[in-house]
Amino acid sequence: MVDYTEGAGYQYHIHTKPGDVGRYVLLPGDPGRCKKIADYFDGAELVADNREFRTYTGSLLGEKVSVTSTGIGGASTAIAMEELFRCGVDTFIRVGTCGGMQEEVMGGDIVIATGAVRMEGTSREYAPIEFPAVPDLTVTLALRDAAGELGFRTHTGVVHCKDSFYGQHEPETKPVGYELLNKWEAYIKCGVLASEMESAAVLITGSCLRVRTGTVLLVMANQERAKKGLSNPQVHDTDCAVRVAVEAVKRLITQDKGTGK
Repeated sequence: MVDYTEGAGYQYHIHTKPGDVGRYVLLPGDPGRCKKIADYFDGAELVADNREFRTYTGSLLGEKVSVTSTGIGGASTAIAMEELFRCGVDTFIRVGTCGGMQEEVMGGDIVIATGAVRMEGTSREYAPIEFPAVPDLTVTLALRDAAGELGFRTHTGVVHCKDSFYGQHEPETKPVGYELLNKWEAYIKCGVLASEMESAAVLITGSCLRVRTGTVLLVMANQERAKKGLSNPQVHDTDCAVRVAVEAVKRLITQDKGTGK
């Protein structure tokens, strides 16, 4: 591959190099959430900030950990993961937001993904569509146990991933709305919990890189509840999801040290 940095020694998009980040990295979409996550680390410092990719590194339980924003959607997320992998990362946890699809999934709840619907384009350039988008079991169990210990109302199951935010929220205005609407109803009937934009890319990229991945999401609201005239609280503070991810990383650090990984 061409070195587009012309020998600068860092990754072209995210501007980090080996040694700048820990093996455990949290992946929010919004660069503005990175500092909030980094505040849970010990001694966190900003190590890189380029385009949508902002990275802080600190420590948890004496182990170096980092947070890197990925921007919106799967394409930039896969770029971040590829370049972080080249810097030594082997455990990625997406920390983001979603919209509920099942009636019982309310704003303020936590969703931990056990799989993702690949209704997006990035993952198709990594693996055939028949290959499932699933997270690492150890990471997923760490997230589930952390959420339980913290006492948050939590759902585990499949999430829906797409490339078009407005294709989800205004499908009837799109020329292919008939397809979007039919598939949306099918996903609901299959029990898909929530919709978001990055997990499929995280999980498939992780499978191809042979690294560990997981996803924890804050439910912001539920458009299906709104359609039916049900109460639909909106929650925008991602602190609950962040706390679950941080506690999960602590569990993984302890487990990995115990097994010599």
